[in-house]
Amino acid sequence: MGVLERLQQVKAFVFDVDGVLTDGALYVFNSGEQVRRMSIKDGFALQLAIKKGYRVIVVSGSFSEAVTSRLNKLGISDVFMKITNKKQKLQEVLDQYGLAWADILFMGDDIPDYTVMKAAGVACAPADAAPEIRQLAHYISPMGGGNGCVREMIEKVLKLHGQWELETDIPSK
Repeated sequence: MGVLERLQQVKAFVFDVDGVLTDGALYVFNSGEQVRRMSIKDGFALQLAIKKGYRVIVVSGSFSEAVTSRLNKLGISDVFMKITNKKQKLQEVLDQYGLAWADILFMGDDIPDYTVMKAAGVACAPADAAPEIRQLAHYISPMGGGNGCVREMIEKVLKLHGQWELETDIPSK
């Protein structure tokens, strides 16, 4: 099955945090505070996907209260942090929502995403993903993590379904 056929089947988007929704950098201040960088353009696309009826799920092995808060403000309620077995957690979520692995687009960037990449209907990776992850990907974005790769994938799916709007009432956050 080709990438376009796979993208047409997408009902839900699942994203890793570090290296996908962020650029993978972690700024550590003298106070101990840790800060990540995220793309506003990704945020817009995430909101639009939700508005169009897609489920958006975020799963990460790390934890950041600030990232969780940002994602919640964008309308994403399915944010799972400190997950050691992403595939198992996602299976629970898919069962909860009546989704199959073939229904999801998953974007990951490193070894903890490997088993989910193998199961996802559409496995995607940012340009700067680990070689093992790029090898599994059905599609590799030319954008790096935290630099619009999430927006690119959402935009591709929404455009395939005629749902990409040039005029929208989604506030920027």
